[in-house]
Amino acid sequence: MLSGAPHQHGHRLRAYADYIGFILTLNEGVKGKKLSVEYRVSEAIEKLVALLNTLDRWIDETPPVDQPSRFGNKAYRTWYAKLDEEAENLVATVVPTHLAAAVPEVAVYLKESVGNSTRIDYGTGHEAAFAAFLCCLCKIGVLRVDDQIAIVFKVFNRYLEVMRKLQKTYRMEPAGSQGVWGLDDFQFLPFIWGSSQLIGTEMKTGPFAEHSNQLWNISAVPSWSKVNQGLIRMYKAETVMKTLNVTEPQKEKKRIVAAPSSPAAPGCASPTPSRCRCSTLEER
Repeated sequence: MLSGAPHQHGHRLRAYADYIGFILTLNEGVKGKKLSVEYRVSEAIEKLVALLNTLDRWIDETPPVDQPSRFGNKAYRTWYAKLDEEAENLVATVVPTHLAAAVPEVAVYLKESVGNSTRIDYGTGHEAAFAAFLCCLCKIGVLRVDDQIAIVFKVFNRYLEVMRKLQKTYRMEPAGSQGVWGLDDFQFLPFIWGSSQLIGTEMKTGPFAEHSNQLWNISAVPSWSKVNQGLIRMYKAETVMKTLNVTEPQKEKKRIVAAPSSPAAPGCASPTPSRCRCSTLEER
């Protein structure tokens, strides 16, 4: 992953283009839309929600243990061990049998999306792993173009609920927190897609200077469209390029904003089940 070999860098650039294309496609899909809007909920979406409900139930079945340290409850490792053991079985409930060969690889992203079992922490890199998990499902054709809104409003929203429960139950540390200079200790994508939802509405401000430097800076921007664009640039620089260890070339910028080339895979280049290009997007 950290090798400087040209072919390794090329794989990272393709993964970067695929991943950012996926994020931007979903960003466009929810633009100006409220959570109350009607949208299609496919069988695959329902199965993903059921998968997340299972993770939620396992939290209830694995209560925190008494320990001297305040943060990083060790019961999280017990919870994670169950996911590590069952991840492929969970993913197999979502992926059709004719695409079963993709399950082991896709399952890796699910396991990487819930935090680090050694450090008992969670951060935007883990969130990116879940987005890569969804991107892979798009690339192999499990999720389709008309699932775009449901991916954000139903699946990702449920993921956030489960992650917040994990963080609170096991007192997980933020991974790579920038404190007051960061946007959030744990998440980034809700700010991007949330600002897209607000495009076309009036900007409102508050006393952000008292507690959040980044929100204070954002509140000075004149429109939600500009906020959205700025957050996307920030996300590329602060999360994606650091995770992939790449520099964004100009030609890639032109590819990223293009419409998805496959009707079966929003934001992804190919619906082939043989290998997911997002496979080079891993936690460093």
